[in-house]
Amino acid sequence: MKKKLFVFLVAVAILAIFTSGQAPYKLPPKEVIDILDAPPFPRAVLSPKGDLMLLAEYQTMPRISDLAQPLLRIAGLRITPRTNGRQQLMFHTALSLVSLRDGKTRRVALPEAVKMGFPQWSHDGRWIAFARYKEDGAELWVVNAATAEAKPLTPAILNSVLGSGLGWLPDSRHLLVHSIVEGRGNPPQPPAVPVGPVIEETYGKVSKVATYQDLLKSTYDDSLFEYHATSQLVEVDAASGATRKIGPPGISLFADPSPDGKYLLVRRIKKPFSHSVPFFNFAHTLEVWNKDGELIKVLADLPAAEEVPLNGVPTGPRSPEWQPLRPSTLVWVEALDGGDPEKEVPFRDRLLALAAPFSSEPQEAQKTQHRYGGVEWLATPGTALISEFDWKKRWQTTQLIDIENPQAAPRKIFDLSSQDDYADPGNVVMTTTLSGEQVALQDKDWVYLRGAGASPQGNRPFLDKMNLQTLEKKRLFSCPEGRYEAFVAFPGQSRDRILISSESPSEPPNYYLSDLKSKKKAALTDFKDPAPQLTGLKKELIKYKRADGVELSGTLYLPPGYTPGVRLPVVIWAYPLDYSDPRTAGQVRDSPYRFTFLRGSSQLFFLTQGYAVLDGAQMPVIGDPKTMNDTFVEQIVSNAQAAIDVLDKMGVGDPKRVGVGGHSYGAFMTANLLAYCDLFAAGIARSGAYNRTLTPFGFQSERRTLWEARDSYINMSPFMHADKINEPILLIHGEADNNSGTFPIQSERLFAALKGFGGTARLVMLPCESHGYSARESILDVLAEMFEWFDKYVKNKK
Repeated sequence: MKKKLFVFLVAVAILAIFTSGQAPYKLPPKEVIDILDAPPFPRAVLSPKGDLMLLAEYQTMPRISDLAQPLLRIAGLRITPRTNGRQQLMFHTALSLVSLRDGKTRRVALPEAVKMGFPQWSHDGRWIAFARYKEDGAELWVVNAATAEAKPLTPAILNSVLGSGLGWLPDSRHLLVHSIVEGRGNPPQPPAVPVGPVIEETYGKVSKVATYQDLLKSTYDDSLFEYHATSQLVEVDAASGATRKIGPPGISLFADPSPDGKYLLVRRIKKPFSHSVPFFNFAHTLEVWNKDGELIKVLADLPAAEEVPLNGVPTGPRSPEWQPLRPSTLVWVEALDGGDPEKEVPFRDRLLALAAPFSSEPQEAQKTQHRYGGVEWLATPGTALISEFDWKKRWQTTQLIDIENPQAAPRKIFDLSSQDDYADPGNVVMTTTLSGEQVALQDKDWVYLRGAGASPQGNRPFLDKMNLQTLEKKRLFSCPEGRYEAFVAFPGQSRDRILISSESPSEPPNYYLSDLKSKKKAALTDFKDPAPQLTGLKKELIKYKRADGVELSGTLYLPPGYTPGVRLPVVIWAYPLDYSDPRTAGQVRDSPYRFTFLRGSSQLFFLTQGYAVLDGAQMPVIGDPKTMNDTFVEQIVSNAQAAIDVLDKMGVGDPKRVGVGGHSYGAFMTANLLAYCDLFAAGIARSGAYNRTLTPFGFQSERRTLWEARDSYINMSPFMHADKINEPILLIHGEADNNSGTFPIQSERLFAALKGFGGTARLVMLPCESHGYSARESILDVLAEMFEWFDKYVKNKK
């Protein structure tokens, strides 16, 4: 009897080892690894002159050893102390220059195994700057575009904690660099013994902040942030490498030069540092310096944004910038409603301007009835297109204004629902001046508009020409049927030719020069299919309706070699979005003619395992922006039923073998679907939030607090209904998830609840990973886990 008991206990112990604890990384099938290891297409960046195209190759996946490097998680940042910069998970590895005149390509000679940040063109197109990352920090390098030769300008002194650490000055010869402070010494050391408790207090001030992660928590954290974020502004000569310090060291979030190069607009973070919000909401000053770093004016001295109304904006100057085509005029926005969207006021925001020498009072240039949404400057000095957004109606209005003539009445240019993609006129095509200003590409009264071209048949990108006086439009380019082609830029000063990208389901995207008159194309690149084993997959845009008549769509993928009429196991992958109007909720916002290139832990890898995949299955939640989540559950269940029904009707999917999955809010959707319906055989939920009481001041587009909409928060929380989840669910989460709301504990607690009710679940916590997964080992493991889970509970369901 004792021997039997001993064997039983050993068996239990062994079972516990294999059902809990840390395990080695898994590998998916070899064909999946081969696809993942294929190099991605280079990134293309056109020069400001439009005569050269820079192709930047990059690595797709770091190793887990890279992610495991020491990291500081403070002030809403991930800081790598070794390089004194933000954590970098993707590096560029090679550069090439393609001439748009003759199509010739020149390779830039670079050190072996180089790791670069994103390259930046100088405003005149003569230079390309980038940060080179080494073991002991980041150096500043430049490439001479004429010779394709690269050289270092500084040792490893770049400080990229609060930004890229570098930017071009208006003369296109000098760069403004954030450098490590010379002689700063060693970083602060943690106290060997606690000096006392960590204390927070509140004294009746209303502070409804989001559930941010990686915040400062102690005076030691404060000292670490100050040590790593403090930088010295340095001017660097791209030709000679000569350097000049500008101003005193400080924690500068940005330092933007005026168009004439005489001034700098500097945002400087100041103490005390907030422990409630990330660095970008810390107390700060907005200062104007001269080019030597001497303080000219303090434009604003603003507190930490801890008391901003829910869904509101801070008071005081925000969105400051230099007005293009003027030597040194500052423009910014201020709230007229205390930043509170619930206040009834005739105007919500106003636009202000102040010119050098900054000694007079700022002039009010424009008021907006609704919340300011941005400005696009035109080529005529002082004129601009200003947008405002009505959140209650989800409505966007764009008007033509002249800020130098406030008496001139604004002219309405666009006025439409922000969710009506079929009516979207597109975005103004911008150009860069020789001093680095971004203004509209304009020919007299005509501007150019580029758009996605959403339509019931799918996206068909376009290029229009619009007269600002008459609002007449002329279509210059439209994506042809059966392909996906999109406008990229005008090459140089020409308006007869355009640079486009072109692809099809069987042809990878490449760049071409297209003649607008003859319609002939000349190839500039010849990127090959990196995964020809997927060439035979089938891709189709399908449309269907849910029970209440709302139109839905999704992209159906069928595996290579699929035999029509054979019912396959199905993966439905989705992400819920909210809409005010059923008419816009079902609009098609994708194209069935794009090339399919699988990256990362994409759900489309299920195609290699014999599944059909309905990707981007629309999951609209429709209603009043304030109350639509009251019917969230009912609507996503109805959406899911409609998707399964159409696949059943098509004879493609087996309705008894359908799995559902999603990432982030899609994971939240997945858990709710398993709790509230029995449509699915199993689910995969990655990096989700499942208990909405842990995000009490809103989430996604929810505008109410937990205490204002208690029932909705509870009903929408699958954690509260874990006893109803009777289908197998695979939970995957990064141990270092830094996304607001999706704390790793969300998955851990849902798993514990399912375990308590005897549910079937598996929890995979990925070391060192954040909200999205980066390391090669992690991605391969996630794919292997997903395949095993759905093979067991969907494909081979008993």
